[in-house]
Amino acid sequence: MKILDYDYVRQLPVTPLQIYNWVEEMLYNKDKVILPPKISMKMPNHSFYNVMPCIIPDSNVMGVKVITRLPSRGEDTPSLTSQIILYDLMSGNLKALVDGNYITAMRTGSVAAHSLKLFARNNFKSIGIIGLGITATATFDIITHLYPEREMLIKLYRYKNQAEQFISRYNNYNNLRFSIEDNIEDIISNSDIIISCVTYTEDNFASDEFYKEGCTVIPVHTRGFQNCDLFFDKVYGDDTGHVEGFRYFKQFKQFAEVSDVLLGKKKGRENDSERILVYNIGLAMHDVYIANKYYLVATDAKDLDFTQPTKKMWL
Repeated sequence: MKILDYDYVRQLPVTPLQIYNWVEEMLYNKDKVILPPKISMKMPNHSFYNVMPCIIPDSNVMGVKVITRLPSRGEDTPSLTSQIILYDLMSGNLKALVDGNYITAMRTGSVAAHSLKLFARNNFKSIGIIGLGITATATFDIITHLYPEREMLIKLYRYKNQAEQFISRYNNYNNLRFSIEDNIEDIISNSDIIISCVTYTEDNFASDEFYKEGCTVIPVHTRGFQNCDLFFDKVYGDDTGHVEGFRYFKQFKQFAEVSDVLLGKKKGRENDSERILVYNIGLAMHDVYIANKYYLVATDAKDLDFTQPTKKMWL
């Protein structure tokens, strides 16, 4: 069994665009995988343990991702962490234990950027970002790879010194202009695309009138846009099972899965006036597929003997 820890995974020769392409590849092939709903075990103080299994027959891999959110770890420690376990599908042999933190951040960012590219109006010029942690950074890293020359205004919601740190990361991009805003409503009303990476909020970010025609809303962690469910022209999701329990699911004007839009089974954006909302809750097929790709690249990863019973009557 190989061990791919955090430092090792980050140093492997995999580019952000490779991860983006792997994400899109699996969206095209979603109907070919076995993808049970994730199991979420919630605890007090917005803590949870999520278990996400998936089988990808074409890759001969079965995997399980375990992701935890524990704010009690402290302010200086990530509240979200994850690990991915890979098995050889046909033999059942344990192949690898892979750190899921970097993979989760990059695949989440890739999925959000993919939704932007698929559903945003063609001539978008402004992006508003609320919540500027690791997920927002990963998302914007992918966006800058997809749009290396497009002139864009990036409006950032002020929180501590995160906006200033975020801007400094992209100082070398001459096509980008940044503004730091103290009011979320100003960001929403003046942005073609609104991306939220806030992990938790009790209330909606803005009332209906602040969402202009043609905007695309991508709430990475779903919170803050429940009112949009009721009046946006179209709602998309990575998996129907993830959103059919939402309070207003039956009141969506139109709903389709992202994969069905890619395959031409459902319509995507049809004009520049439609307000579009995209809920990507997170698919284990992305984690498992990408982790398996890293496993194949990791020729010099740490090895660990993992013994199993060799006789039927082993007790």
